[in-house]
Amino acid sequence: MAGMGPAPKPADQRARRNASVAMTRLPADGRSGRTPSWPLLPDVATRVRAELAAAKATELRAELEARLAEDKPVGSLRRRLEQAVEQREICAARLAEQRRIEAAVWRQLWKTPQAVAWERLGWTRDVAQYVRHKVLAELGELDAAKEARQWSDRLGLNPLAMLRLRWEVTDPAAEQAPRRRGRGASRHADLRVVGDPAATP
Repeated sequence: MAGMGPAPKPADQRARRNASVAMTRLPADGRSGRTPSWPLLPDVATRVRAELAAAKATELRAELEARLAEDKPVGSLRRRLEQAVEQREICAARLAEQRRIEAAVWRQLWKTPQAVAWERLGWTRDVAQYVRHKVLAELGELDAAKEARQWSDRLGLNPLAMLRLRWEVTDPAAEQAPRRRGRGASRHADLRVVGDPAATP
């Protein structure tokens, strides 16, 4: 169309292929507002292990009572029951601790500068997946630690990942600082003359 100028060239035909890409600016103060609701179910694997251990304990307890009534030896059965009860308690405690830590990490993450971008992009469940793997890693699962590192990169939770996503944290106070002088201004404009130290009063 007249007056619009030529159509832009494809990226592979431009003279300057390394032109900088605009960065997404994130506030240094972080995200404000309510924390999103936690979107994931409790850890299914741990919950199932707890349920299976509880069912096993119930079964063994009934068998133990039957053997006691018949005056039969119960040594090995009693040990199996104790193991099942221990497993049930470990899983229940782990599940409760996991929920507590997940809630704390979830709240902390949604106050970060990156959370502003996550909210714009609708990455709520992605952040929750990171939290789940991060907490499982802290509870000792090696595979979860590997997953947490990968999610950390995807979510921009380290400087290199932020650079790849073209995110930068900006400080409004720093932006209000006086700007540098233009090219035509003297570099000595801010200097002031003081008395000659060699002069005598």
